[in-house]
Order: sequence, then structure tokens, then C-alpha cells
Amino acid sequence: MSDALTARQTQILKSLIDEYIEIAEPVGSENLEKKYSLGVSPATIRNEMVALTRSGFLRQPHTSSGRIPSPKAMKFYIDQLMEERQMSLAEEVKAKEDVLGVKNDVDEILEEATHALSHVTQSLSVATMDEEDRVWSAGYSHIFHNPEFTDMEATMQLFTFLEEVQQMHELFFRRMTGATPIEVIFGEELGWPGFRPVGVVASQFDIRGKRGALAVIGPTRLPYSRVIPAVRYFRDLIEEVCK
Repeated sequence: MSDALTARQTQILKSLIDEYIEIAEPVGSENLEKKYSLGVSPATIRNEMVALTRSGFLRQPHTSSGRIPSPKAMKFYIDQLMEERQMSLAEEVKAKEDVLGVKNDVDEILEEATHALSHVTQSLSVATMDEEDRVWSAGYSHIFHNPEFTDMEATMQLFTFLEEVQQMHELFFRRMTGATPIEVIFGEELGWPGFRPVGVVASQFDIRGKRGALAVIGPTRLPYSRVIPAVRYFRDLIEEVCK
């Protein structure tokens, strides 16, 4: 648990983020009190949410009492609160069959891997190789299932990014530190126009001496408990197949 938060604040923060990921709307104290066993009144929850807002974990996007998590809160949630949901055995077997079937062709391996990753996560999936002007992608339609991208400006900026190989390389091979196998990047941190609502789960891999990257892209409220282990699995599968 973070030293900056009490046990009760941590419990409220986790519940609020779980709810926000599910409903894509600001979360209020009454909602949390009714749905989660927090053991305190809506007034107490509301007071704690005010404290969490002051400390930078929550934001109040409108004049209503509802709050949304900040990137700071999401990273705390991912690092310390979230329980990963691993792929099922059936999903792993299907993924291996798809990718192993094209094991002699790197282009087809990444084509199959991005399609399979998109299917498992129900999200947009992309892959690229450093020093190559090629991008593999699948699952564009999933973007439109998220209310964050009913804003055509945000959607246009995201799709423009996917067409700009150099910008994609900047993200995956310059901005990513490589310090951890899986990295979560929020558009707000990049400072790119229109990227504020975007969340990215990415991992670098090596194919026969060449560096590549695999990622899932969506809203900042991606279902990280599901997406992170899936990206990790497909990264390992790509490297295994390409030995």
C-alpha cells in the first residue's frame, strides 16, 4: 500500500477505478456505497474522495460529485492493487496454433499475433519493427465501442498516429524505457495533441537480432487486468516462435 494513502482510501480508490473501467463515467459516492462493501457511509466516501482529489489521485471533470482516476491513480492501481486475469488454456492453445502455423515468416507471425491479441483483448492491437516502415494492426472497430472515442477529433488523432510510422517508432523505441517487460503509457504523459484519452500497454521483443514492439491501444480505462497478461503472453510467444 502507498504510504500516502490510508487503508480506507486505498479500498475506495480501487473500487472507484474498477467501477470507472466498467462504466466509463465519473463515479459518485452513492454508487460506490451501493455496489461495493466499503463499510462506511456515502458521506465518509465523499470526504475521502475529496482527499484523494487533493492528493492528485482523482479528478472531478464536471460540477457533479463524480470522480475519475488520474494517470497517477491508474499506475498505482496497476502496480499495487490490480489482480491479473490470465488467458484461458483454450485461448493459449488457439493462439499457439495460429502463430505456429506461420512460424517461418516473420511478417505472417506478426499478422497472426496482432489479430489474435486483438481478439483476446477485444481491443486495437499493433506491432512494428524498429528501423522498418511497416506496421501490423488489427481490431480498429473495437475503438468505437468506447465512449471516449465518440469525439471524432480524438479518433482522428489516434488513427493518424497509426499511419505515422515515425511517431509510432518514437513511442515504442524512444519513449519506452525498456526498464520493465510491460509498460503502460498514458496519452496525457506524451503531450501529443488529441492523445489525452489514450492508454497504451506495450512490450518490446527481439526477433532474430531485430527489435520490435507489440501493443494494445485504447482508452485510459483499458481492462488492464486482462490486457497486461495477454500482451506479455503474445510477446513471449513471438520470441519463442522466432528463435
